[in-house]
Amino acid sequence: MTIDFTKESPLEFGFDPVETASLVVNHTLGFVGCPYEAQVSILVTDEKRIHELNFAHRGIDRATDVLSFPMTEYETPGDFSFLEEDGEDCFDPDTGELLLGDIVICADRVLAQAEDYGHSVRREFAFLITHSMLHLFGYDHMEEGEAAVMEQKQEEILRQLAILR
Repeated sequence: MTIDFTKESPLEFGFDPVETASLVVNHTLGFVGCPYEAQVSILVTDEKRIHELNFAHRGIDRATDVLSFPMTEYETPGDFSFLEEDGEDCFDPDTGELLLGDIVICADRVLAQAEDYGHSVRREFAFLITHSMLHLFGYDHMEEGEAAVMEQKQEEILRQLAILR
């Protein structure tokens, strides 16, 4: 597994974000049964930059806590079977790793939401990575049924990691 981790924000979290990101990404890969080594890019930035990205890519003119940019479209969330026949463009030609996509996290929101929700900054950071990883595997929360599935998976992953509220 390769994580390209970049931190643009000067804000500190009080824990090693690279270590936590690696733990969450690895566990989520196993949880969804990803049969491949994988690559993901994680950018931790500020409200101004995530606002710009949210507007440029989604047409939403405000900051957000996390953005996910999947590299692969899944017909069925978490179903990797199509990659054997139709997925050659989904793999890095140099490493053979599955290209998952990009995660952008707003450091300002991590700190604020941890306080708002009354849990640790590490828990909020881990939650946002878990949430984004599930998006990279095709899960969504636009409809009630989808949201329930995604929320259950997020909570189970974090429970298994003992990163609790």
